Amino acid sequence: MFLSSVGFSIVIMSIWPYLQKIDQTADASFLGWVIASFSLGQMVASPIFGLWSNYRPRKEPLIVSIFISVAANCLYAYVHVPASHNKYYMLVARGLVGFGAASTDEVQVPQGNIDQVAVVATNVLFFVVLFIFALFETIVTPLTMDMYAWTREQAVLYDGIILAALGVEAVIIFMGIKLLSKKIGERAILLGGFIVVWVGFFILLPWGNQFPKIQWEDLHNNSIPNTTFGEIIITLWKSPREDHSEGPTGCPVEQAWCFYTPMIHLAQFLTSAVLIGIGYPSCNVMSYTLYSKILGPKPQGVYMGWLTASGSAARILGPVFISQLYTSLGPRWAFSLVCGIVVLAILLLVVVYKRLVAFSVRHGRIQE
Repeated sequence: MFLSSVGFSIVIMSIWPYLQKIDQTADASFLGWVIASFSLGQMVASPIFGLWSNYRPRKEPLIVSIFISVAANCLYAYVHVPASHNKYYMLVARGLVGFGAASTDEVQVPQGNIDQVAVVATNVLFFVVLFIFALFETIVTPLTMDMYAWTREQAVLYDGIILAALGVEAVIIFMGIKLLSKKIGERAILLGGFIVVWVGFFILLPWGNQFPKIQWEDLHNNSIPNTTFGEIIITLWKSPREDHSEGPTGCPVEQAWCFYTPMIHLAQFLTSAVLIGIGYPSCNVMSYTLYSKILGPKPQGVYMGWLTASGSAARILGPVFISQLYTSLGPRWAFSLVCGIVVLAILLLVVVYKRLVAFSVRHGRIQE
């Protein structure tokens, strides 16, 4: 699990520069599909491997999944070799990596007398938790390259450092959250985590009158939307010349919003990342904890399978959602809608707050 997580983190930071390098026709919207293909493969393979492990020795699906993962990663490493359609090879490679990373948990018979409303609500909340983090880690590299004119190498390095710092932050949160939950309870921490996440995305909304630098190297294609000739000349005059050896940097002219959407300042981005790094692990661990307590002491295989499925769906839809919105409408619309989704999740949590109690508490075995 540790090595798988490390590998995923390395790939997620470098996947956008790698995609741009191997296939110039790939845009940020296609990036969303590439990232989503991992979770799609995982979601398809999980029930197959789970059923397989019920009837055969568990080492068989494990060995096959490892073989698929190795082969898929080898394919990913050499997707630059074909003469064309490289982005589709990458799409297939990431899907196969996800297929090989599928869980082999056995399917078990669920128990009765469970509050189904609480179960469904927790699945929805968990979906939102994974959805918002999946879209955040998807958009980090394109966003920083567009807003701060970072080169591909700089984006991989700096964003990698940022995510590594968030990982350290998450470890600290995980250690402290157990003590805090004993004092104020899991539900309160879950609610607080969602509020912190909302504040983080609200801070990401563009403000002010400073605009991102434009990739003027792409002017030869004459595809500058919603911009007058005078605005082009003025911006060209003010725009410094680039080092062409590193490739074009800045916000691509194909993204019309680059010309009228204020930039997200680095301080905004870092503050937002810190807050999301606090809220996400809090919501993640509390969702799992509450869900397990709601289900009770009996076998939880099927219900945990539903939770895994909701998380996989979130990791599929999150990257596609943010990449499509970001490319076509820009960060203001994208992050505003994310804020709206988090608000809906908070409202759902408030509505079902009293029902999110342990199985033993609900059936009167112990006092809450």
